[in-house]
Amino acid sequence: MTAEMVAPAWMHAQISAEQYDSWSEEQCAGIEIVDGMVVVSPSASKRHNRLARLLANALDAAAGPDWNADTDFDVRLQDLPLTNRRPDVTVYRAETIDLTPTRPEHVLLVVEVVSPGSETTDRIVKVDQYAKAGIAFYWRVEQAATGVPIVYTHVLDPATRAYRDGETFTGTVKAVAPFSVTVDLGVL
Repeated sequence: MTAEMVAPAWMHAQISAEQYDSWSEEQCAGIEIVDGMVVVSPSASKRHNRLARLLANALDAAAGPDWNADTDFDVRLQDLPLTNRRPDVTVYRAETIDLTPTRPEHVLLVVEVVSPGSETTDRIVKVDQYAKAGIAFYWRVEQAATGVPIVYTHVLDPATRAYRDGETFTGTVKAVAPFSVTVDLGVL
């Protein structure tokens, strides 16, 4: 059995930004592009999606008129080789809502909700990619054994293009810079 029999040929060759931009939204759903190669992500659980939506709603309400918080769209981290990530929640400048692709300079915060199978990517790989792209804040949300989410916050050091650890929250997020957000994450 060859690789082409298991997956389409486009999944085995590096693609360009122009090729990716010509694909439909349906083709782009559920994938990310890393160093020009397609990475397929399994569908998220209902619990994962609900947590992401609760966070996006709370961040959107707290952000004011200058910022939007949304889920499920690409952030183009680099063009060559193409790297598009699809954070679980993205806080971006409101005036860039119609710009495609969304670029790191449009983004203030990305949030990744860790799911089984995404632990290494969300804890190590994406952290490094978002920092190198210059995104000011990164939150990683994990489910503890008790089922109550834990939010790990990271703040970019612009001089080193690396994140330093910020505060850690369990269950309820309060007064997190640059927003003042209160949301009970334990109610899923």
